[in-house]
Parts: sequence; structure tokens; C-alpha cells
Amino acid sequence: MLNEREIESCYLGQFIPVHYHHNMLMDQNRMHGFKSAINYAVKPGAKVLELGGGTGVLSWFAAAKASKVWCVEFNPDMVKEARKMLALNPNGERVEVVHADAFEYLPPEPVDVVICEMIHVGMLREKQVEVMESFKRRYLARFGGPLPLFLPEAVIMAVQPLQQEYDFEGFYAPIVQFQETTVIHPGIIELAAPAVYSVLDFSQPTDTQIAWAGQFRAEKSGTLNALRFITKNILAVVAEESSTIDWLNHYMSLPLATAVTVRAGDLIDVSFAYRCGGSLPSLQAAMSASVVVDALVAARTPLFA
Repeated sequence: MLNEREIESCYLGQFIPVHYHHNMLMDQNRMHGFKSAINYAVKPGAKVLELGGGTGVLSWFAAAKASKVWCVEFNPDMVKEARKMLALNPNGERVEVVHADAFEYLPPEPVDVVICEMIHVGMLREKQVEVMESFKRRYLARFGGPLPLFLPEAVIMAVQPLQQEYDFEGFYAPIVQFQETTVIHPGIIELAAPAVYSVLDFSQPTDTQIAWAGQFRAEKSGTLNALRFITKNILAVVAEESSTIDWLNHYMSLPLATAVTVRAGDLIDVSFAYRCGGSLPSLQAAMSASVVVDALVAARTPLFA
């Protein structure tokens, strides 16, 4: 019998089907970014823990230098898949695939690096933040400080107002859309530049509740009917080069319940709130946008009555 958290985990995507993990292997940006960051962060002889290991590929990257890697995975199908894949690759024997809940597992000894790639745009759906916060508390209670290095080290999240096309061969459907970051998408008008609404530093205590209210100055006229959410993962900070190794998630465009007509120069109020690991509908239900200064009206209003 599944408990409440396990039911929510299954519903929100913790038990992602095997073929989705295969698609992740084919995502070159993701793979190259993580391989580079892990190669930088994991020093020779290090002990590494991965929470939510999937196919085991990130643990395998770590095994190139690490003396021991624990790869924790809750989905029994993925446990079998990871063990099968690791057996096909050199250094795979350095990785121990552990069938366990990442909310409960602790390694048998202190580790140097913790990898956790339960990442969704906006830190939604998957349990990245909750898992890492739970791990920090339990790790400190058992081993004391310092905490290991976390990978990703941080995440920067931004939001952008859009006019989003919802016509599919004449069929109107205001749906959630995930978009490539390096492609020009016809039918989309970016009404203003993105604004950062949250920065999470995983080396510090992280609040799972996110709430934001901000303003945009419309750069173009159009119909504001969607918000684009942007998530940039800082996989590793390369201090000696004053640079970072990053991975940018696909953009996520969420339709607004009520569209707003805007003109260039208008001031737009936007607000939303959600819980990290929560559902997309929970965020959509909390999204709102309104025009607070109509540029056309403001231009016609005399400064002195």
C-alpha cells in the first residue's frame, strides 16, 4: 500500500518511464554539461552519492575519478536498467546501484559530492529541492559538517510575458508547451525581457515555497496570454576561471486563465506562487497578470490638470 508521499511522487513524475530516461541520454546539452561539471567537481579518490540515478549515467561519469559511487534509485525498473547499463561500461563496478528512497537513504560514510538531477523547469513536479533539504538535515545529524558539494550548485529562475500561439491546424488549445532554447518559435511574441524571480543556492537552506510579484515594461504590443518560465542550472562554479558550467532547461510556456491586451510602454503586474515539487496546475492556478499603466492613456493625460 503506497503512502501519501509515494502516491504524489508517482503522480508528479518520480516514476518516469524508462524510455524518457533514454531520451535524456540523447540530450547532448544535458549530457555534455553534466559530464563537464562532474569531471571538474569530482576529484581523484572521491566518494560520490547520486540521488535519483535513472540510467546511472551521471554516476558513471563520476566513477571515472571516484573511488566509490552510490547511485540511489527508487523506481525498480530503473534500478534494473542502471545495473544493466553500468555492467556494459568500464568502471561500472565502482558504482553501487541502491534500490532505496532518496528521502530516506544515507551513505554508509561521508561523501565529497552529491549529484541530484531531479530537475524540472521552475523546480516543479520532481522533488529536487525537498530531497536535497531532507538529505542535508539527515546527513548533518549523522556525520556532522561540513556538507558535501552539491551538483547542481545553484539554480536561477526567470519569467517572461508572452503572446503565445495556440492554433493547431485550426484547433484552439491553450496548452502547456516546452520549447527549445536555441530555436526561433513562430507565433510567439516576447512582450518584455525575462525577469529573475528566484535564485536557489543548494549549499544553503532552501525554502520550498516560492512567491513572486513583479512588474514588466511592455516592449511590444500584443495579447499577454502566457508566461514563459526559464530555468538555468549552475552545475558547477569554476572559481579559478571565474566561470560556471551551466545547463539551461527547455523553456516552459504556461497559458494564463485570462488574457490581457497590452501596448508597448504599458506597465504589467505579474504574480504567482507555488511549492517546489508541486504540480503545473497548481502554478497555473496562482498566475495572474494585469496592466497597471496604459501607455496610450498615460500619453494623453496632461501633467497638470
